[in-house]
Amino acid sequence: MAVSPSSIAEAIRWRRDFHAYPELGYQEQKTSRRVAELLASFGLQVHTGLAGTGVVATLENGPGPVIGLRADMDALPITELGEVSYKSRNPA
Repeated sequence: MAVSPSSIAEAIRWRRDFHAYPELGYQEQKTSRRVAELLASFGLQVHTGLAGTGVVATLENGPGPVIGLRADMDALPITELGEVSYKSRNPA
């Protein structure tokens, strides 16, 4: 499966936006909404509101083996020291 350079650039933009606007655990309203929107745009069946801000997406592909992927999306309450364009804009 080939991934286009424009798809890679788009994924980098998403990651930098998530990084710039972090949300603490159980407060990830914007983050979970955006993740759900992105997953739905890929054609996945999306369920939201699990434990408040959790998101689960399912891609049906018929019978056979099943794969589960998991990711954290909550931020840590720290002051970021790095000087990058996508540095956190939220105070610790």
